Amino acid sequence: RSSDLAVEEDCKEILRMIRELAEYENMTEDVKITEEKLKEDGFGENPIYKCLIAELPVGQKSKEGFTIVGHALFVFSYSSWKGRIIYLEDIYVMPEYRGCGIGKIGR
Repeated sequence: RSSDLAVEEDCKEILRMIRELAEYENMTEDVKITEEKLKEDGFGENPIYKCLIAELPVGQKSKEGFTIVGHALFVFSYSSWKGRIIYLEDIYVMPEYRGCGIGKIGR
């Protein structure tokens, strides 16, 4: 899978990227989420978010050894005027893969 919906087993890597984004924003102390809470909130009985992940092709890894190099975390909401809407909470691609088209739709 190159870009697909995350599964529960991806939560460790999603949390890693959330922390990387927070570090970039100089806000690491504001990250309170845990891997367990990500699992519960995204894959429990009543999931409240969805997440797309960007994964490198089989056999490829980042210089740090990761295969998941990006994510887009989103939630569904509802507008009385517009109906169902999607709110994109985070979109993140590891710096070494930015500009490579990983976040493009229809890749």
